[in-house]
Order: sequence, then C-alpha cells, then structure tokens
Amino acid sequence: MKLSQFKFDLPLNLIAQHPSKKREDSRMMVVHRKTGQMENKHFRDVLDYFDDKDVFIVNNTKVFPARMYGRKEKTGAKIEVFLLRELNKPNRLWDVIVDPARKIRVGNKLYFGESDELVAEVIDNTTSRGRTIRFLWDGTDDEFRQMLEHLGETPLPKYIKRKPEEEDKERFQTVYAKHEGAVAAPTAGLHFSKELIKRLEIKGIRFSEVTLHTGLGTFRPIEVEDLSKHKMDAEYYQIDETACKIVNKAKTDGKRICSVGTTTMRAIESSFTAEKLLKPSEGWTNHFIHPPYEFSIADSLITNFHLPKTSLLIMTCAFAGYELATEAYKKAIKDKYRFFSYGDAMLVL
Repeated sequence: MKLSQFKFDLPLNLIAQHPSKKREDSRMMVVHRKTGQMENKHFRDVLDYFDDKDVFIVNNTKVFPARMYGRKEKTGAKIEVFLLRELNKPNRLWDVIVDPARKIRVGNKLYFGESDELVAEVIDNTTSRGRTIRFLWDGTDDEFRQMLEHLGETPLPKYIKRKPEEEDKERFQTVYAKHEGAVAAPTAGLHFSKELIKRLEIKGIRFSEVTLHTGLGTFRPIEVEDLSKHKMDAEYYQIDETACKIVNKAKTDGKRICSVGTTTMRAIESSFTAEKLLKPSEGWTNHFIHPPYEFSIADSLITNFHLPKTSLLIMTCAFAGYELATEAYKKAIKDKYRFFSYGDAMLVL
C-alpha cells in the first residue's frame, strides 16, 4: 500500500490538549471486524467485551522527563535537548535531538539549570538534528537521575500546544508503568485506572506485561510513498517467561487476547514461535507493520485515534482492515472523538 492512502483531513480542534477528568471516562469506539458494526461507548465499558481468563497484554514502560532546555556556551542561545536513549552509563553518553540544530556543533558545551547545575558536551553528529552528548557529571547514578528529574520536563508531544502542568507527571504515565526508558507514553494504556484494572481482575481477566521503550521512531514522519521501503527506528523491548505463560495458556484455551496499544503489538509481533505462541525475547525491534499483515498473537486491539500518515494509523488499518478502519475514522471525526495522546480510544474486536 501507499502512504497517500493514509491521508485524511483532521480538524485540529479534535487533537486533545488535556486528558479526560477520569482515565476510564474517555470515550471508546468499539469496532467489530466480522460484522462491521461500530458502537459509541466509554472506556469503562471495556468490561462488557471480555470474560473470565481473557488476557490484556500491556506495555509497562515508564516515561522519563526527556525534554530539557539548556544554554549554549558563550552565546547563551536557548537550546532544546530531547533525550532519546542512554548509550553508555559510565560515560554518561546519550543520543539526543537538538533544536535549533544549526547552532550546535561538535565540541560545543551546553549548560542546564539556573545555576548551571549540569553541563554536557557535544561529541558527535548522528542525523541532521541528532547529536551524541556527554554529560559532565561526577556524582552517583542516583544523583544523576535526580538531576534529570529536576531539570527535565514531561515530554508532551508538540501537537499538545501548551506547557506541561503538574497533572501531566501522573497522567502522561500508565498506572502500571515500571521500567523507565520511554520518551512517549504508550497511550492506549492511559485509559486504565487502578480501579478499572481491579474490576477487570475480579471478573477473571488476566494481565500480561511486556516492555517496549517507545522512542521517537514510533512518531518519526514516514517520507516514502512505498511503505515497504520505510525503515523504523529500533526500539528496545523485553518479553519474559511469565508474560508468555499467561498469554499462551489463554491462546491454548481459546480465550481472547487483547493488545493494549500499538507499542505492545510491535513487541509481541517481534517474538513468536512457528505455532504462533509468544516466546521470551529481549533486544531491539524495528518491525514496521503495514497492510497486508497476518497477526500472530492478539485477536483484539485497544488503541487511540492517530494522526494521518503515521505508523500507528497504518498498523491499526492492518489489524482492523483498511476499509473498516477508514470508515471508523470518518465516524470518529463526525462524532467528534478526541485524537492523539490524550484522546479517546478504539477497541477493535
């Protein structure tokens, strides 16, 4: 398929700027693949579509405060530094994106904080806006992390046209986040409250946790018309034995398996056996899922409403079917569903 097939006109006022007051109160469109039926519900109604011993697979990655603002040495120019991933802990090496990039060259020093509490040196160019920097820090790992927490801010996407607020520290994080390493939240999971999870567990539904640290690769613009030529940035993932046992028992028993989010789907579709069972794995995946695609693990998907021409929308179309997903998005715009990270949910069955 071609990238242009995933273009649609999205009114900008439908991009959610704030989360719903309560996580499970967001709206949810339920899309039935077999019949084409679509229902308007709220996320708390997800209880009605799953039964005893069904499984939700969730991504337990944790977002860290990846956006920092520094000053360039000598000129004092303000520079935004977006932390992508740590390359070498002992040497404090990080891959970052800088803006404006034209001002930042190898050898430049950047100063962070009102009293220059943290200093970094640019040591390499990686892409047009990408750099490798070394933080000049002599303290412990814990002290360094505390400094990043102090100086960094919640990395809200640029489409959210406001500064991060105190509530974002909690709301741009799933309630089951454990392993720090993501620069963006696995947004389908933001709709689950602790209370809703407890109600699901009381009904007999089980949760299986995997980890995929969402990087900017998930959101990087696709710049080729032929989707088969697009290369995803690799993201770290981990699937352990416990997760596999929960999922494979349910699959063997004919129970429903629901992937909570496209990042979860990328992880599980990167590690399965010839019998289409989930297998333990750890490493980096650049798996790009686009139509046509045969899914191996999950038979249902919870996801948000995505922006045009994104890998997230393309995967949703691969799962729901291109025509049905296109109709669902037309309905979402007509019915004024909220889009993007803080937006509403779609459940595809």
